[in-house]
Amino acid sequence: MGWLADETGLGKTPANYAALTPLSHLRRAADIFAHRTALVWKTTRLSYADYAARVSQLAHGLTQHGIRPGDVVATLLPNIPAQAEAHFGVPACGAVLNTINTRLEPETVAYIFDHAGAKLLICDTAFLGLAEAAIALMQGEPPVIIEAVDHGFTASGRYETYEDLVGGGDPGFAWILPEDEWESLAINYTSGTTGRPKGVVYHHRGAYLATTGNALAWRMQLFPVYLTIVPLFHCNGWCHTWMIPMLGGTVVCCRDITAKAIYDAIADEGVSHFGGAPIVLNTMINCKPEDRRDFSHIVEVFTAGAPPPAATLAAFEPLGFNVTQVYGLTETYGPATECLWQTEWNHATGDDRAALKARTGVAMAMLDGAEVHDSHGAPVARDAQHLGEIAMRGNMVMKGYYKNAQATAEAFNGGWFRTGDIAFQHSDGYLKITDRAKDIIISGGENVSSVEVEGALMHHPAVSLCAVVAKPDAKWGEVPCAFVELKPGAKVTEAELIAHCRARLAGFKTPKFVVFAELPKTSTGKIQKYELRAVAKLLDA
Repeated sequence: MGWLADETGLGKTPANYAALTPLSHLRRAADIFAHRTALVWKTTRLSYADYAARVSQLAHGLTQHGIRPGDVVATLLPNIPAQAEAHFGVPACGAVLNTINTRLEPETVAYIFDHAGAKLLICDTAFLGLAEAAIALMQGEPPVIIEAVDHGFTASGRYETYEDLVGGGDPGFAWILPEDEWESLAINYTSGTTGRPKGVVYHHRGAYLATTGNALAWRMQLFPVYLTIVPLFHCNGWCHTWMIPMLGGTVVCCRDITAKAIYDAIADEGVSHFGGAPIVLNTMINCKPEDRRDFSHIVEVFTAGAPPPAATLAAFEPLGFNVTQVYGLTETYGPATECLWQTEWNHATGDDRAALKARTGVAMAMLDGAEVHDSHGAPVARDAQHLGEIAMRGNMVMKGYYKNAQATAEAFNGGWFRTGDIAFQHSDGYLKITDRAKDIIISGGENVSSVEVEGALMHHPAVSLCAVVAKPDAKWGEVPCAFVELKPGAKVTEAELIAHCRARLAGFKTPKFVVFAELPKTSTGKIQKYELRAVAKLLDA
């Protein structure tokens, strides 16, 4: 189909084909934007020539440590230059990047180390304790630790430092570019709907197309100044660090996400773009007056992680921001749909404008499709009433789950990626999420598996049965709320159960409320979580 009768001599050659990879953005930028500022963090300012040279040194240094194509290199890093450099330097030696959430508990980090088979770990000084605790729990060979010492920190003295590794590398090292754009670029672990995280595998082609799709959705021109609010361990920072060199822009690092840090970066560095969960918007709305700074330009903001309330959007935009809601998952390289603003909406103001902006949106340009499907896999009516599951397909969908063929097959059932998120579609095709996947809680942009939290609760000797659901929260979007049935004669307080969970889970996974009650069940004994969600919404109302 679509082939000419005779295509002799019309095959792929180096002259007409190169595998798509986001590495090409930095390689090009190092040539045509060599003297422009690429990366900023405190006193660190790198030109594109410097940035590319350090990436080459990192890639060479990794090979000197025995890293070979296909090996996994992990990071436990905040948004500092080492994390940005790793996004290019790790794949530049043919390895696969595994950025790990620094907020996880040692047990989960140990599982990720083992499952991915990480050979080397680049770890911030502040997270060495987490890394060492995780390694002590591992079943397999532990990764070699390279310590990244950030501004204001002192090296532990226990490990080779990141700067020593980079300093010993060759700035002329020839990058190992993919021969096939389907080669793996990164693996990101997501909690999903079970307690065990799943390894989402990205390919070079998908990441490259995600960078172009995001730039189009953000209406980006040359030389943007991007602030790294989104953690680079979340979908590789929504692929934005790979994107910025394509436009000759500047990445401004942000280690600690505070309103003051964001306002300072906007005022002092001219930040033009950043992404963040609705909690970031709320933080800036409600910050102390002395933390605000004046700026004269409109800052473009992507928000995702949970559907933003219209009231939040209405309060945030007048402060000097233009917000675009985007939606996606780890499995879609981050944002895959955008609430594309239509010119016929320009007359809308106030609550009407905010309501339009609160829509989930339509497929980005590089995604083949985003629809709402019924339980049979057929599209629902576009009437803003019929509910179904959001389904996506195209190049911005993951390769699959690492070492989990069954989960991959289930996710791709019927030729679409099944997100597990519930929505309806307007007549114009715009999606609107009505509920997240029933067992997932989105707290401050972090995925929390209710199954995992329930498992921690069930370890308490007083607990007979429990269920965990999302409770709406003004600050975090959602927080875990636990409903607990106690064993006959057993006694335990809310504070004791929360402390019990806190000893076993990351802070954001720990229940913030515990309700002692008999759980509603079906005739077969299944807990009716929809009833518990209704109760949770009324707590403190």
